[in-house]
Amino acid sequence: MAPRRLLLVGEGNFSFAAALSETLDSSTRVTATCLRRSADVAGNPVARENLRRLLERGTEVRFGVDCTQLADAFKPQHREFDRIYFNFPHCGRKAGVAKNRELLAKFFQSCKDVLADEGEVHVALCRGQGGTPADKPRREWHNSWQVVAMAALGGFILSDVHPFGCEAVPGYKCTGYRSQDKPFHVEGALNHIFTRSLPFEGSQPRIFRIKLGDRWFSFPEPEALVGKLNRGFLEAPSCHPVKTINEKLIAELGKAFPLKRLKCSFPLLPEGSPSVLTSWNCDRLSAAFWISLCEDNSNSESLTSGTTQDIEDFLELFSEFSLLKDSGRDSKQETHEEICGQTKVFLRPSLLVHVQAVIQAPDFLPGSVHVLSGPVFRKCRILPFTMPAFHETLFILGFNKNLKDSYLQSLLDHLKDTFDSLLNQTWLEGSKLSSSVEFVFQPNGNDYIINVKSHNFGSDCAKDLIIGSVTTSATSIVHRDQCFMFVSVNLDLLAMLVWGISDWRMLWTFDHRFLKHFVPGKIESFKSYSLYPPCYVHDISFWLDEKKEFDELEFHTVARAVSQDTVISIQFLSSFQHPETQQVSLCYRLTYQTCDKALTQQQVASVQSQFRKEIQQRLHVTPR
Repeated sequence: MAPRRLLLVGEGNFSFAAALSETLDSSTRVTATCLRRSADVAGNPVARENLRRLLERGTEVRFGVDCTQLADAFKPQHREFDRIYFNFPHCGRKAGVAKNRELLAKFFQSCKDVLADEGEVHVALCRGQGGTPADKPRREWHNSWQVVAMAALGGFILSDVHPFGCEAVPGYKCTGYRSQDKPFHVEGALNHIFTRSLPFEGSQPRIFRIKLGDRWFSFPEPEALVGKLNRGFLEAPSCHPVKTINEKLIAELGKAFPLKRLKCSFPLLPEGSPSVLTSWNCDRLSAAFWISLCEDNSNSESLTSGTTQDIEDFLELFSEFSLLKDSGRDSKQETHEEICGQTKVFLRPSLLVHVQAVIQAPDFLPGSVHVLSGPVFRKCRILPFTMPAFHETLFILGFNKNLKDSYLQSLLDHLKDTFDSLLNQTWLEGSKLSSSVEFVFQPNGNDYIINVKSHNFGSDCAKDLIIGSVTTSATSIVHRDQCFMFVSVNLDLLAMLVWGISDWRMLWTFDHRFLKHFVPGKIESFKSYSLYPPCYVHDISFWLDEKKEFDELEFHTVARAVSQDTVISIQFLSSFQHPETQQVSLCYRLTYQTCDKALTQQQVASVQSQFRKEIQQRLHVTPR
C-alpha cells in the first residue's frame, strides 16, 4: 500500500505540523505549507524551532503556497493527497463573514484538483463559525461562514464533525492571522471533515429496450424516476437493506405459515389489462406512470446504454399476471398480439394489481402464504415519507370462510410480533425509546392500516408512519368457499425505521459508501456520510389557464423530475384573483436539499429557472 500523503495549508508557526508529524509512522509523508515567504517566518523563534524539527524528520516544507491555488503549487505527479488540513482559516484583521466565506469557497475549489478520490479535507473552525447544528451555540445562518455550502462549491459534502482537541497533537500552539501574538479562541472549536460528493449533474434518463417476437421496442425512463428502474435491490447478490429486511420479514412469517414465493418480473403492464382494472385499485392506476413504447429497429448489439429485456421474461409478466378470457388460446401469442397492437403501458403502482391473477392461478394453495416482492412506482406529492418508487412485499393468504376470524387474528399477531422485533433491534439495552406497531381498523369494515409509532429518527417525539395495509376480500370466482387476506408492506419505509435512515432518497443513492454500512447479519443505526446539507428556498407564482384545470399532483411530479429529487418540500402560500380579469394566480414555496450530494445555490437557481419553463410548457400556466 502506498504511504499516506498529508497536506497542511495555512500554517502559522508550524507547531501543528511539528506536533502532528511526531504522531505519525514513517510511511506517512507530510507536506507543510505556509502563505508567507521563508524570510518572513525566520524572525519567529517558535517557528524556527518547529521548522528545525520538521526538517530533521524529513518533512517537506513549502513557503508562498496559496491554498486557493493549490494546482499551481503542485505538479500533477505530486498531487493526490489523502488528507488536507486547514486549521482556523481567516482573511485577517476585521474581515467579515463574506470575505471568510469567499476564502473557504476558493480553498475547497482548489482542493478538488489535488485531493485523492477517497481523500478527506479537514477544516477546523472556531465556535459558531461553521453555521451547522453541531455548533453550540449555533449562529444564525446569515451570520456564519456557511462552511457546508462553501464546500459544495468544490463538490464536497460534510461527512463528520467533532471537537477540535489540541491535546491530540501535543505541542500545538494556535496563532492568529499571519502568526500574530493574539491566538484564536479554540475552546468549543470543531473539526469538519469533508469528502468528495457524486456530481449533481449527470443522471440522465436511460433507454430501455424490449424484444417482442422479432421486433424491438424502446422507452425512456420517466424523468421523475431517473435511476430507479432495474436497480436489482431485491435480487440474490444484493446486500441492500430493503432485501435484508424483506428476507427477515419473510423468514419470520414462514415460522407460522407455509410459504410459496412467486417470481416478480419487470414492472410494466399493458393498458387495459383485465387483471388490474378492478374497482378497488382504480385510484392507484390514476397515479401510475404511463409509458409509450416505440418500435426500435436499431441493432441491439450496438446499444451503449440502458437495459435490454428478453422476450421470455417480458411475456412471462403478461401471461402470468393477466387474466385471459379464453383459456384455450395460446397466452404468449395473445399477449404478443395485444402489445404489438398498442403502444401504451404503465409501471405498476402496487403489487396489489396482481392479486386476482395469483389467487385464480391453477397452483394457488389455500392455507399457504403466497409472497410477491418487487419495486412499484406511483406519482405522489412531495412529502418527507412519500416516495415515487419503493419496494413492496405482498402476502396473499386464502382460507375457508368459516375460519376467517382465527386466521385473521393469527396473521395479525405474527405480523405485530415480527414488526416489533425488527423495529427495536437498533436500540440500546435499557433505552426507554422504542417503536410500536398497531393495526388500525378502517371504516369500510374489512381493512386495516399498519401504523408505526417510531422514535427511530433521532427525536423524542414519536412519528406516526403507515408502512402497509391488510385487506380482506372474497372476490375469487375459482375459490368460492375461500376468503382472502392481502398484506402489503412498504419495505423502504420499514428499512428506514429499522436502521434509522431519515431520508428515503438515501436508499436509491449511487454512492458506494451507503452500502458499506450494512454488514450481513448485523443491524446498527445508520450514520449518514452527508451531514447538515444546506437548504435553499425559492418561491414561484403563476397565472392559471382558465380553460384547463390545474393538476397539483403533476405540478409536484414536474418539480421532482426537473430537480432530480432535490425538492424536499412544496408549500402552498396563497392564491390571488385579479379584480378585473378574474384570472387566478397561485404561489408556492419550494425547498431544495440533497441527502447525498453537494448542491450549490447557483445549481438551485438554474433548476428553478428550468422549472419555470417546464410548468409553462407542461401545465399550461404562465409564470409571473
